[in-house]
Amino acid sequence: MKKTLFFCALLISTISFSQEDSKTNFWDNVQFGGAFGLGFGNNSTTIAIAPNAIYNFNSNFALGLGLGYQYAKQGDFKNNVYSTSILSFHNPIEEVQISAEFEQLFVNRTFEGSKESFSYPALYLGAGYRIGRNISIGFRYDILFDESKSIYASAFSPVFRVFF
Repeated sequence: MKKTLFFCALLISTISFSQEDSKTNFWDNVQFGGAFGLGFGNNSTTIAIAPNAIYNFNSNFALGLGLGYQYAKQGDFKNNVYSTSILSFHNPIEEVQISAEFEQLFVNRTFEGSKESFSYPALYLGAGYRIGRNISIGFRYDILFDESKSIYASAFSPVFRVFF
């Protein structure tokens, strides 16, 4: 509960401190982007898609929403994961991006005939190097990481973001 309150406070402060010019056209400040992945190998398949949209309040702050879907199959194991997320970006200087992302994941998996469905939250804090306004490369860390539920092997993960 404390972590959720902390995240909500972070989002509210991002919005309130980033209002720069309210006379601009809303759509001029919206960017779309996301990720797409394919993996094939030793009797395994992975497909992932995660579109995002962000609103740039100014050159330092952005807030957005994301959706995600991941399908993975290896032998008798099959995983379908749906997710929703809230994204927050702060650029203290042009080349550096600090991010916070709250994601709720909904997992449906089948293994050797048994089915399991559950959901779990992830709260990623990250930092990256920005290349222009549209691309950033970095790492993020899930502070809510739970090895028994997570679909990922580690709380750390690389991030490559592209927005148009």
